[in-house]
Amino acid sequence: QDPFLSTAILTLAVDLFQGVRSPPRRIDTVWSAAILAEHMCVTGSPGVVLVECAGTGKALMRAVVCRSFGEIETLRVEDVPPPTLLPGRVRISVHAAAVNFADVLLVRGTYQDQPPFPFSPGLEVAGTVNAVADGVTSTRPGERVLAFLDHGGFAEEAIAHERDVAPIPPAMDAVTAAAFPVVYATSHLALCHRARLQVGERLLVHGASGGVGLTAVEVGKALGATVIATASSAEKLAVARDHGADMTINYAEEDIRERVLALTDGDGVDVVYDPVGGEAFTASLRVIRPGGRILVIGFASGTVPQIPANHLLVKDASVLGVSLGQLRRHRPDAVAIAMRELVRWHAEGRLRPLVSRTFPLERAIEALALLRDRRSTGKVVLTISTEATAAVDAEPAP
Repeated sequence: QDPFLSTAILTLAVDLFQGVRSPPRRIDTVWSAAILAEHMCVTGSPGVVLVECAGTGKALMRAVVCRSFGEIETLRVEDVPPPTLLPGRVRISVHAAAVNFADVLLVRGTYQDQPPFPFSPGLEVAGTVNAVADGVTSTRPGERVLAFLDHGGFAEEAIAHERDVAPIPPAMDAVTAAAFPVVYATSHLALCHRARLQVGERLLVHGASGGVGLTAVEVGKALGATVIATASSAEKLAVARDHGADMTINYAEEDIRERVLALTDGDGVDVVYDPVGGEAFTASLRVIRPGGRILVIGFASGTVPQIPANHLLVKDASVLGVSLGQLRRHRPDAVAIAMRELVRWHAEGRLRPLVSRTFPLERAIEALALLRDRRSTGKVVLTISTEATAAVDAEPAP
């Protein structure tokens, strides 16, 4: 079941039967190396077996490969065997893959999920289905889809669970589709499913010009909230205002607590959306209203806050963790509902995904560096196929 197992199988076959001369033979199912060796010995089938993942027709594909945990500069683009199609899964020819801060953590080995080596980063893609496993009924080969992944998106082909695949709306291009699922689903599920944000409530969004923060601004406005956005520069705050923020705070120049209280006549906010952590979280505890909800999305600052329970007691407030991965596994119904509403809002023009930069697959390290160094706004996307490069210029914007 290892996507890279084909290489090991071929190596083993050659080692076992080196010097035997017989025509190559192709099989349609990928076996484990042990089963393959046993079959060849028992049946007397010498020679090299050409192993091909069912339905792909490709011997090798390009992929960004991580072979040990470390900084993103250790990544390499390699030619590797395509991933194996497992039961309940869908194989996708990837046109575009979005870049997330979680990919940086995945490569470092500090993400909550740690796949076995070697692996490719990439948590969301858009492309075309090229094969489905037996029993898959919700999609078919040839359909344009977007998908959530546990990893593996920075490659020409990727495997997704059937539940994590959705059709791309006809009017949405591949680059936009790749940038859509993770950040918009996270914000919708956080604000609707976890915080129960109500019309007229005040929403404070930290890191409001980033990939996930900007979607929280848009989703918050779509739900009827008053949105206060924080970011580290005037340029980033301009992006947040363009996407619906009612008020803004430049935390490089202003104190978050003082400014929030000034903007709200000392009343504070009802919900905080925090993908930053660190000092932003500390400020959030001081401005949350009684009955308020603080959503923990991530720790882009690099500092994981320690939550003083006595503050929550005195404030009568809640801190809620939001894990898209856990919701995908344990509440796929909630994810499906969120995606349907998000696609409808996009069609109505209420959501305007911002893809600020695109890079070809070979420049994935540059793309990841933008997120690691917190120099990006909106989403950064890798263009992998000609369909994606046709949708947007592959060179980065000035």
